[in-house]
Amino acid sequence: MKIALLNHGCAKNLVDSELMLGLLAQNGHQITLDENEADIVVINTCSFIHDAEQESVKTILQVAQSGKKVIVTGCLPQKYKGDLKKAIPEIAGMVGTSDIKEIVNVVEQVAGNKEYISKVSEKPDYLYPENIERQQITVGASSYIKIADGCNYHCGYCIIPNLRGEYHSRTMESVIDEAKQLVKKGVTEIVLIAQDTTGYGIDLYGKQMLPQLLEELNKIEGLGWIRIMYAYPSQMSDELIDAIARLDKVAKYVDIPLQHSNAEILKAMRRPVMDYEVLVNKIRAKIPDVAVRTAFIVGYPGETDEQFNELYEFVKKMRFEKMGVFQYSREKDTASYDMAEQVPAKIKKQRHNKLMKLQQKISKEINASYVGKTIPCIVEGYTDDGVVLMRSQHDAPEIDGMVYASSTEQVVPGDIENVLIERADEYDLFGTIQG
Repeated sequence: MKIALLNHGCAKNLVDSELMLGLLAQNGHQITLDENEADIVVINTCSFIHDAEQESVKTILQVAQSGKKVIVTGCLPQKYKGDLKKAIPEIAGMVGTSDIKEIVNVVEQVAGNKEYISKVSEKPDYLYPENIERQQITVGASSYIKIADGCNYHCGYCIIPNLRGEYHSRTMESVIDEAKQLVKKGVTEIVLIAQDTTGYGIDLYGKQMLPQLLEELNKIEGLGWIRIMYAYPSQMSDELIDAIARLDKVAKYVDIPLQHSNAEILKAMRRPVMDYEVLVNKIRAKIPDVAVRTAFIVGYPGETDEQFNELYEFVKKMRFEKMGVFQYSREKDTASYDMAEQVPAKIKKQRHNKLMKLQQKISKEINASYVGKTIPCIVEGYTDDGVVLMRSQHDAPEIDGMVYASSTEQVVPGDIENVLIERADEYDLFGTIQG
């Protein structure tokens, strides 16, 4: 029987998908990336916000209608459990967020025509399944390493702690071993991910261990770049900032979702209330040539025009190199769900557009400052007409911009080459590889 897997959601989900495929392959199952060839299709779902849920549900229905046996894994079954099966009776099996190891059992039962099987823990508690070789869906210049999962914060808008359980770090040895294996496979850049990477190690070692982890990863021969995603503002310690600045392989890139700038809204969001201007200025002062990426939520319940304007002025002043804006999504079982003063959809959209328009202008100006400079970029691949697809140290895979370069020499995905930047637009850079 052939098994295909379709992945929805974030990079953390992608790693879970690759682990499940690894488990299935270890147990002798045939894997295909083409769901049309498969007898059983595993759909790893996202339930972070309503739109993501809808996308996952749409895929489940489409695959079920094609007559395939469908196993649904991840956040959707964890959130809705038996209700999901009632809503979509065609589902043949389900696996929860912390029940990855059950995928083999569930696939075998479904293949053996068992009517329906569900392995969804009532209370999720995600422990990374070590000793499994991930079957990578995306093989390229960079690869993700999940250093922890779960979350101990309970932000007002976020369902993740309900879906993933408490924060659990992996041991330093297992992360370093995995990084070495990936480098052996030809990966040049590793991207460290967790719900909050900056909390890494506190549960296992009693203190923040990300700086020490970076030190060890920096020693790996053949590794080009190390990138950190999803930093938590109050965990951006001086030790961590210094490690990012000092270690040559660590990308000078800080991804730190701030969510808002107004103290009252931050308090309502259950986020750290601190002076973010001071924090960002400190990061910029200590890490030369750093790019700061952040994200904001507009239209959180109770957000007034004045509070939004404060955020707008903050963005104008701080000039973030990279920025995402999300319209608040009202999710059941979150603290903000029952809050009074829900902001109308129309106003949320207006605020989102206004902030993004400002950021586009800032982004274009920042990108223009690269013109005439030569910067190291990683080769991702080629377009059909021979343009080299690349990323700078200031661009994370799949979320930031690209560098489109021409080259007289043949270059290989994963190579890091110097590129003379000749022009720029809002999000991307264009240049020539220097031989």
